Amino acid sequence: MRPKVSPSATSKSVRRSGSVTVAVNGAPPLKTSGSHGSGGGGGPNLGGNGAGGGSGGAPGWTCTPGQPEPGAMDIPGNGKDDDCDGTVDNGAPLNCDSAITVIADNDPMHAAMAIGLCQVSDGVKWGVLEAKYVKADGAPAESAPPVDPRQHGLLPKFGANVNVQEGGRMLAISSGTARQPGDAGYEEVGGWDAISMGTAPAGFPIDSPSCPNVQTANDTKAWNPVALELKIKAPLNAKSFKFNFNFYTYEWPGYVCTKFNDFFVALQSPAPPSALQGNISFDTKSNPVSVNNGFLDVCDPTTGATNPGGKNFPCALGTPQLQGTGFETGAATGWLETVSPVSGGSEFTLRFAVWDMGDPVLDSSVLIDNFTWSTEGGDIPVTKPVPVPK
Repeated sequence: MRPKVSPSATSKSVRRSGSVTVAVNGAPPLKTSGSHGSGGGGGPNLGGNGAGGGSGGAPGWTCTPGQPEPGAMDIPGNGKDDDCDGTVDNGAPLNCDSAITVIADNDPMHAAMAIGLCQVSDGVKWGVLEAKYVKADGAPAESAPPVDPRQHGLLPKFGANVNVQEGGRMLAISSGTARQPGDAGYEEVGGWDAISMGTAPAGFPIDSPSCPNVQTANDTKAWNPVALELKIKAPLNAKSFKFNFNFYTYEWPGYVCTKFNDFFVALQSPAPPSALQGNISFDTKSNPVSVNNGFLDVCDPTTGATNPGGKNFPCALGTPQLQGTGFETGAATGWLETVSPVSGGSEFTLRFAVWDMGDPVLDSSVLIDNFTWSTEGGDIPVTKPVPVPK
């Protein structure tokens, strides 16, 4: 058995016993008729009532003054009436997560609000069509053995130095407990088992080229998987969306380049061009985010210099973002931003998922926040560090 908190061990096996029954509150499906377009990538599908030059603020997008277009977003701060409803800059509400008062809020629609998706779609206007907690492969969270509701939480802060990036809450999902020390329901990241099982998403795991001697692609068992899955209708004048995330792992440094790995993926469907298995969040070498990824910059430089797993970790961001999180001897990416193309007016699915590889101990968590739409965008997904996080 791998020791409960041992970053230096190199092999492990764990036996499980007992069972857990949980009820995960799901939001009822909402009306999904009236889509103006389809597909995940490329430029905007103009649709709507727009024609010719008009008041719209996005290149290629217009609407007819006096004919409100609920499928379009009013772009904040541009001084224009982008949805032609007669009022300038009256977009979707901001900071809509202010009514969330507890970390253990199990409503997945509130999770969407916590990351910044404040508008619910009726199938005509843009926004969230459906939200639900699931396993990493999209299976129901209640399927046996079920997801423990402590694997997701809506946090106002994480540790001493990590703040929300918009509003008052951020989503955390974890192969352990999505909590920080001192929170009700917190369990140590070094040995707690949620007793949930599932299957990795289709096409995963993907072996890291930076760990050529580690072959895990045939191990599709997902230990303690959890995901938030959102069905979203994009604004007619959107070309891309953005979100921030921060991945924490207790598998570092002892299990770098081993079969014991934890993954975070953000799966977009329909997938945009070049998204490997639909994953739009990745490191500098296009690898899925894991203990082997190239963005683990929040860590102890002294430990990083010992070349864990044969890899050098400069740990450029040091350890402040680890303080008070429970991951003090682990590592994190720091805040990263993913930008992905979307067709204006299309309906698409976005699934944020995390799971453990090899066994259920030494947990990983991810924070997700600051989802926004953009009228600019390229053809492929991009992930990069947030220069100055809040």
